[in-house]
Amino acid sequence: MGDMTGLIGALVPIVGIIWLGFVIWAGEKRKEREAFYRSELLKKIIDSPSGSTQSVLEMVRQEEREAQIRKREGLKLAGVILIAAGIGLTALLAMLERREPAWIVGPLPILVGAALFIYVRFMASAIEK
Repeated sequence: MGDMTGLIGALVPIVGIIWLGFVIWAGEKRKEREAFYRSELLKKIIDSPSGSTQSVLEMVRQEEREAQIRKREGLKLAGVILIAAGIGLTALLAMLERREPAWIVGPLPILVGAALFIYVRFMASAIEK
């Protein structure tokens, strides 16, 4: 039974790495396919005789604005998560190690999260304007 446990213990990381590679590859293929179909659609709309070029440009601008909003919201969420993780880490280390100042590691993710949050809140909107 010990040999089987060792074999399973060796196979789990290998299978995990292979699975992660497949997930990344499939995601990239999906993005590539979406970009191809989008470019084909835009070509057909531009080539159409109805002269809807202005509506296509507006659609592209709207998609870019939505992508910027999604990126900002993702950075904001990452900042909040890092702040919460830093607070939890500080509390955990303060409780586990009372004699040594191990809790000092906790403010590092808090500061990184605060920097992300401040960037998104104040600097990113000023750069985009």
